[in-house]
Amino acid sequence: MIGISKLYCGTVEPSDALRYSRQSKDLPSHLLQFSIDKNPVVVWNITRQCNLKCIHCYAQAKASLQENELTSAEGMRLIDDLADMGVPVLLFSGGEPLMRPDMPELAEYAVQKGMRAVISTNGTLITRDIAKKLKNIGLSYVGISLDGMKNINDRFRGVEGAFGMALAGIENCQEAGIKVGLRFTINRFNAGEIPAIFDLLEERKIPRVCFYHLVYSGRGSEMVKDDLSLEETRKSVDLIIDRTRRLHDAGKPKEVLTVDNHADGPYIYLRLLKENPDRAAEVMELLKMNEGNNSGRGIGCVSWDGEVHADQFWRHHSFGNVRQRPFSTIWNDLSDPLMKGLKNKKKHVKGRCAGCCWLPICGGNFRVRAEAVTGDVWAPDPACYLTDAEISGPAI
Repeated sequence: MIGISKLYCGTVEPSDALRYSRQSKDLPSHLLQFSIDKNPVVVWNITRQCNLKCIHCYAQAKASLQENELTSAEGMRLIDDLADMGVPVLLFSGGEPLMRPDMPELAEYAVQKGMRAVISTNGTLITRDIAKKLKNIGLSYVGISLDGMKNINDRFRGVEGAFGMALAGIENCQEAGIKVGLRFTINRFNAGEIPAIFDLLEERKIPRVCFYHLVYSGRGSEMVKDDLSLEETRKSVDLIIDRTRRLHDAGKPKEVLTVDNHADGPYIYLRLLKENPDRAAEVMELLKMNEGNNSGRGIGCVSWDGEVHADQFWRHHSFGNVRQRPFSTIWNDLSDPLMKGLKNKKKHVKGRCAGCCWLPICGGNFRVRAEAVTGDVWAPDPACYLTDAEISGPAI
């Protein structure tokens, strides 16, 4: 996760994170990516059931209820373990998490145990009453997925009217006083919608947006050919940076992040090195704190059936099941070669990643994307758009 507004617009300084000793239990949410302990943020896909049919769904969600979901009691035991482990944030996802009736109770329990609870949702089921309930239980944030304006979004979501229902969900969250933001997965069909998303942020007074680079997982694995070219990716990142700056300079700052391509960090640094060298030096310190991709270390995933994964895109590889062993035990068990490797990816990456000067602040980018294209989890990430010249600088 790369904070465009934090880094490029200077809304966060290195001293901000240092003031909290960089301990995840003490850091505010917007500084959590700079923690030193990397206690994992855990994504819990609490259900596979969904009311939409998104063509890029990593979970390959289904309309029907799956029989092997963790029960409420099993979920609370999971939450107990995560809280004891020091997990700072529990992200409820799906499928569509609001399809599960006990989701609010589980989130409330997580809050009571001292964790920050957030939800990733398509927004279509957030009525006024649901929004009030989510506010009352102490939910920290609601991320609502939109992949463009009406026609493009509804095409990706597979249901006519999804866009309008999502907007209603956003309005209901705002009315209830819950922080709400957008989630947008960039690909060849919707990259042209990025300006409209920024317009929507401004018009609807939405404070946050995360732009996700496409990951080839689940139904998204069928979209490799639909990903942006490397040059198109650079142009999209430039557009996101420029529009973020424009809002910031107009006195309408938004929290803007990009996710799932850690080449964005060095790219911002290189751009700032030409435009504002003093700020570039500060950004370098923040990027070192961030450490790039943290799958299997700073982020983990529990599936609806209790299987534990390195992140939500690694569903094809399980490290164990929380029904048999606690998450904390599974997470710290290095007997699985992949888990051991992910804890220190820099020793294992190959090709241009191994010799890249940005490896310490990129972390080898997305291993699951490399595996999807090459069959080798340690091969270079094919979505890295930095040129050979840009990665051949002095070692950091």
